[in-house]
Parts: sequence; structure tokens; C-alpha cells
Amino acid sequence: MVRIAKWNHVALICAALWLAPLLGCGQAERITGGDAGEGYTVTATTGMIGDVVRAVAGARAEVRDLLGPGTDPHVYTPRRSDVAKLSGSDIVFYNGLHLEGRMGDLLGRLSARVPTHPVAEIVWRDHLDETARAEAGEDPHLWMDPLLWAEVADVVAAILSEYDPEHAGEYHANAAAWRSEMERLADYAQQVLATIPEERRHLITAHDAFGYMGRAYDIKVHGIQGISSSSEAGLQDLNRLVDFIVERQIPAVFIESTIPDRNVRALIEGARSRGHVLVVGGELYSDAMGPSGSSAETYVGMIEHNVSTIAAALGGSPGAVEMQTAASHGD
Repeated sequence: MVRIAKWNHVALICAALWLAPLLGCGQAERITGGDAGEGYTVTATTGMIGDVVRAVAGARAEVRDLLGPGTDPHVYTPRRSDVAKLSGSDIVFYNGLHLEGRMGDLLGRLSARVPTHPVAEIVWRDHLDETARAEAGEDPHLWMDPLLWAEVADVVAAILSEYDPEHAGEYHANAAAWRSEMERLADYAQQVLATIPEERRHLITAHDAFGYMGRAYDIKVHGIQGISSSSEAGLQDLNRLVDFIVERQIPAVFIESTIPDRNVRALIEGARSRGHVLVVGGELYSDAMGPSGSSAETYVGMIEHNVSTIAAALGGSPGAVEMQTAASHGD
């Protein structure tokens, strides 16, 4: 796992110097459309967003993911090559809700020159009622609930239709197909997670990325760190969680592909010191999809992997449920 150092004052000054020529200064004219007849280029910050955009755009656009497997968007520091890729795009889609923490200023500056859209934030703001927003807080991990992630496809379809109105019908049809697949995926997740015994329906992970999944499928979620992986877990937090684990006799905790496992290992050691055997139930994909060639290289595969891994480790029977979806959209 690559450790990313925090920016200091000098680094911020340097960043400003090389961002300026690429993004421009002053009141740059915002691009609102383009000649999409011969195709156009879209950049998505995460693979989860990229999969939705590929599904909706079809062959009309070249879709590029900025952040690859194993990359934590909460703490990722953009490189010069990232700035060039973003500024050379016709459209940029990002998550919003502070997921791309260190890229926030860059995306804000970019929006003056390139259509730049926070798709998950739009869904959170426009498709969740006030009660749901209050319950979730500004949690950026909407993709953990496939039915919420289906809403992103409609947002993307509307944006692409405005950019390329000639093919609007195609974009909306593709979004409808994605929604149908998300409904099948949500049904699969519901059936698999329902096999976990009620007393074991506690999901403990490295950071609090699974709240939407928990609310959708009646799982109590406990993140060692907060919603952002940039937060730190204190000793008291760890001790309270160990007390909870031992009291409830929870059998497993989970590591995440984008976050160091030291806090999870600390829980295991703490439980062992109190006579309780706690194991790693598996690796979950939270803020990035899996590597190419893995079962989690697409969004659909990522969710399938997560729910089956969680269920198996907490006493469920994932093998008893068969997933019925259309082909995934990772091509």
C-alpha cells in the first residue's frame, strides 16, 4: 500500500504554479457542448462512476477512469498527468460529497473550462428526501446501494443528452437498461445478506463506507475510521469497538482494498487479549473496484463480491443464491 504524504505549504504553492497554465486563470469561458458526432472523451474519477458512464454512453464516447484499483480517492493527490487528462476531456464526472478530497480545488477550477458534474452529489441532493439525507449525512458512498446507484445513470443520461442531443434516446434507453440490472443486483444482495443470522448482522470494516448498504439491507455497520479514510481512529475508539465485539461475540472483521489494515489487526489483537477469537472475514472493495481479471473488476462484480464475502464470514449462505444479471459493463 502506498503511503501518501500530506501536502505542506511549499507543495501547495508548487501545485498552484503548474495547475495555472493547464487550467487557465481568470474568467474562462465554460464549455457547454461540442461536436459529439464523431465521439467524445469522458473522464470519470472512479471506476464505479466510469462503469455507469460506459453503460449509458455505449460506443458514443471514450470513457477513462482517473483512479484505478487500490487507489483511495479520499486522500489521493492529483499528478500533472491527471490534470492533463481532466483538462483534455469533453466532460468530467466525479462523485462529490468530498469523496475526492484533495482534488476538490482542482475540480472546482476545471469546471470553468470543462463541463464537470458531481453525479453522486446530485443524486444525494435531488433524489433523496430530507429525512434520508439527514440519516445518511454527507456520506459519499452511494454506490454501496445499487438502487441509489441506478439514479446516477439517469443523471448521466440527462447530461450526455444535453451535450449530444442527437443521441438522447439512446442514452436514456441505456440508463433504463442499467436501472434494470441494478434492480436485479439489489435483489441478489437482499437475498444473500438475508441469510446472515440476526445476531451476527454487524459489519465492522476499516472505515465507514458501507452505511448505504447497511440501511438498504438491515446490517449494522461499524467503521473503525469515519466516513473519510483521512480520519484517524483513537485508542478509545478501538477499545470501545473491541468491547462491543467481545460482548456480541462477533466472528469476523473486514479489511478494505484501499486502506492499510493496521486498525483491523489492532482489533483482532485486542479481542484475542480478552479471550475472543476474531478473524479477518475477507477483503472488501469500498472506494475502488478490483484489479483487472478479478471478480470485482466491474461495479456489478464488486457488489457481488462484497455481499457474498460478508455473508460467508458472518454465518450466511451466499452459495444458495444465484446472481441473474445482464453482462457487466467493464469492457
